[in-house]
Amino acid sequence: MGVFADSPVPDAVGRVLQAIRERIQVEEVDRVWIFPPLIRGRREWGLVAVSTGVTESDSRTLLTARYSAELKGSGTSLDFEIAAQGDVPPDRLPRVMDGVVRRSHLQLGDAKEVVVAGDSEAYAALVEQHGGFNKTPSGQEKEV
Repeated sequence: MGVFADSPVPDAVGRVLQAIRERIQVEEVDRVWIFPPLIRGRREWGLVAVSTGVTESDSRTLLTARYSAELKGSGTSLDFEIAAQGDVPPDRLPRVMDGVVRRSHLQLGDAKEVVVAGDSEAYAALVEQHGGFNKTPSGQEKEV
């Protein structure tokens, strides 16, 4: 499942990554930053950031997905919001991510940065690593 062993909802990040994949072309994903979640009991809050624009050399579009997830007796609930934050030159992304940590009300730690470089298999592996599902060729979901 996910890389956050103490997560009450270990597939939350994988499900958020799936939702991002449904809204953008994975071949355009440059990098993904996964911030450690804030955990309280059976709830967690977190942030995933994605830079897109692999084919453009002078800027990247930064997307963020804030989520909250809770383990309930009847299953899990997940709420998230994906928002475009703007364009930034690739060399400024490390400073932007540092600023995200400093300004967040979630008390985020340092993010795990994953280079995808437009590789759909690398993105699928990231979804799998975090407990998400991948689509089969027939369009049905399968657990990975």
